[in-house]
Amino acid sequence: MLKNPLEFWYNTGMSDQKIQKRIMVFGTFDGLHQGHINFFKQARNLSKSPFLIVSIARDKNVLRIKKHFPRQNEKKRMFLVQNCLLVDKTVLSGAKNHLPHIVKEHPDIIALGYDQREYIKNLKKDLKNNGILVKIVRLKPYKNKIYKNHLLKKQI
Repeated sequence: MLKNPLEFWYNTGMSDQKIQKRIMVFGTFDGLHQGHINFFKQARNLSKSPFLIVSIARDKNVLRIKKHFPRQNEKKRMFLVQNCLLVDKTVLSGAKNHLPHIVKEHPDIIALGYDQREYIKNLKKDLKNNGILVKIVRLKPYKNKIYKNHLLKKQI
């Protein structure tokens, strides 16, 4: 007989639970291909207990950065990514400011693609100023001469 059943429940229940690491990635994801799947897998492999949050670029930001609109609008791209089993949560990026949606999700790790250059110059410092200490990791390319959306479009 246990002296205090609640003490046993509290002590064993909490230690058995895995604390998930919130990992956040960013992209346009205008159609999912093997490069994106590899990107998600690499991000998830950064933790033994990952919770992967994918930030979907807004249409107007894609136009500004890539000089063209994506083939699919942001809602369709978000729906597509939401249905990927590797993804735990999807969010739309900020329309004007990239920081608030990151601050809201409070990631432990930000995983950047090998070719992502926008918004990263002062990212760690800006997040620290918002009370978020985050590890930023650069992921490796996956057959980058094949799995880029603009290269795949040329093949079609």
